[in-house]
Amino acid sequence: MDDGHNYAISLIAENQVGILRDIGSVCAEHDANILVTQQETVTRGPDSGYSWVDLEIEACDRVQELVAALRLIPGIREVKLQETFRTIFGKRVIVMGGGAQVAQVAMGAVNEADRHNIRGERISVDTIPLVGEENLASAVEAVARLPRASILVLAGSIMGGEITKAIHAVQAEGIPVICLKMVGSASAAADLVVTDPIQAGVMAVMHISSIGVFDLNRVRGREF
Repeated sequence: MDDGHNYAISLIAENQVGILRDIGSVCAEHDANILVTQQETVTRGPDSGYSWVDLEIEACDRVQELVAALRLIPGIREVKLQETFRTIFGKRVIVMGGGAQVAQVAMGAVNEADRHNIRGERISVDTIPLVGEENLASAVEAVARLPRASILVLAGSIMGGEITKAIHAVQAEGIPVICLKMVGSASAAADLVVTDPIQAGVMAVMHISSIGVFDLNRVRGREF
């Protein structure tokens, strides 16, 4: 259950003050560096009212000892060693913009991802249809905070202003941006402009694939 030498641990805990502190302390005692943490209150099933915590930790030679120690923390109900999200879902293509265009980009991306995943890769496609400059700008900026986000595709008819600023912020974090050909300044800021939405989805997957031959860096700034 590892991604390289990384591990994922899922915990069900009482929703109480200090539980994350206690979990973090036990991880530190076992030389387990936490790479990713997610938590929320469970709202359904037998664990309703408890907190769910998911940790991804870096190379840890004492992972079984760590799991045993976590089970001893007061308030911890369950501890499970899991596969990491990168192992299960892999790299993420994020597609956002107008619903019709998003659907077409997703069609190309999903079909291409299927071709690569059959060969053993893991590439997933996430979509969200959004309208409005403020909504889109906030969503674009947030892509840099999404775990495993590898590339962003913006699909729409007109984008600019605050969206363009958000594109620059995402690119500064190392995430390339593909835009459909559209009105506004967003396409000028993108790493690549593609007219056909299906082809845009295909190119996005090919760029982040470890076995693909397409390299966006070689055509950066061009329009197709």
